[in-house]
Amino acid sequence: MSHSGLLGSKRFLPLFCTQFLGALNDNVYKNSLVIFITFSLADRAAMDASVLVVIAGGVFILPYFLFSATAGQLADKYEKGMLIRRIKVAEIMVMSLAAVGFMLQDINMLMVVLFLMGAQSTFFGPLKYGILPQHLDVDELTAGNGLVQMGTFLAILLGTIVGGLLIAIGGAGIWLVSAAVIGIAIAGWAASRGIPEAAPFEADLKLDWNLARQTDRILRYARNDRDIFTAILANSWFWAVGATVLSLVPGLTRNVLHGSELVATLLLFALSLGIGAGSVLCDRLSRGHIEPGLVPLGAVGLTLFPLDLYLAGGPPAGAVQALGPVQVLTQWPHLHVLLDLVLIGFCGGIYIVPLYALIQHRSSPEHRARVIAANNIMNALFVVLSAVAVTVLLRFSVGLIAIFAVLAGCNILVNAVVFTRSGEYLHATPPLLQSWLGRGGNGPSSG
Repeated sequence: MSHSGLLGSKRFLPLFCTQFLGALNDNVYKNSLVIFITFSLADRAAMDASVLVVIAGGVFILPYFLFSATAGQLADKYEKGMLIRRIKVAEIMVMSLAAVGFMLQDINMLMVVLFLMGAQSTFFGPLKYGILPQHLDVDELTAGNGLVQMGTFLAILLGTIVGGLLIAIGGAGIWLVSAAVIGIAIAGWAASRGIPEAAPFEADLKLDWNLARQTDRILRYARNDRDIFTAILANSWFWAVGATVLSLVPGLTRNVLHGSELVATLLLFALSLGIGAGSVLCDRLSRGHIEPGLVPLGAVGLTLFPLDLYLAGGPPAGAVQALGPVQVLTQWPHLHVLLDLVLIGFCGGIYIVPLYALIQHRSSPEHRARVIAANNIMNALFVVLSAVAVTVLLRFSVGLIAIFAVLAGCNILVNAVVFTRSGEYLHATPPLLQSWLGRGGNGPSSG
């Protein structure tokens, strides 16, 4: 089925809208909170704003380590549509608490809300990816995952923009943000009511509430299947790359391109647009199959274009005039950076979608949600490690542009490990590329 066909399907559209609105709300709240901390709350907290922002990032991601194992168990044991609706009800309650925190300007309450938002996202993840194979056919999984990835990154971008714009509107900002996050949560709950039932595969599963033991257990289970765990490692590397590039864009804009906030937004839009386009194109390249052969194509791009951005080096030496979006789009040195970000995102989309589809398809239905939970834990770990690595590099005076070269080198090393562990990535050629190469469809397919 085509992307438009899936988006018009009752099997997929309610889930797509629910996950899009959830990601949108996460980022409206996170970015508005970061700006609120930076410009309003830091002095009251007697703490450096940058430290508070780092703490906020840690608070949001902590639930992925704590609760992913429990989330995977619940998603395997209970009907998924019902669980999603309950999570959306919880989101409305959490966002109502956020409104109180903004009104009181209570940083502790706002941090608690951020933790709770991370927790509800943690419980939603295994449901979102676990339900797709139940509602979609195998030949629709690549298209479905592509749309989910496109929606996720567009929601991240839109949420970041909306959160920043609303909180900056004078004294009305906290009221507008509060109304927005509650409204989006209600819309997400309404969308979730249309998600069809997805029966559990292991209803008699005995829940283990020991977080450490169950986390270790699901990671061990995922490691038992070499191909699945290799896909999880590659998937997590993508999130590390994405987190690294996203974290570098503001500094790249201000310190290298000498651009305004609008330029930073334009660059973030370019990256998100690239990921969305690459994600959607995956289904056409694979013609409905789950194609590991797309992963090396994405990996090549994730090496070449960060390296090209490093070699381009930003604007000419001595260019310190204020830069706006028009200059970025009309002057080659700046447009070069923009195009590299689009292509980094594009290749990232091609890289990640087959990995998600492969993890879903290869996992046994009885353990699928727990495998996805293991993937989420590894994703969170890689994101944290990427933040630590970038902090260390900057501390040792490695330039922002040079970090893109480091990223390209690390991408070669990580994917060398991935392709060595599982040879199917290098031996599979997507059907559309087979026809271009005149091979007539002889390459293996996972679909």
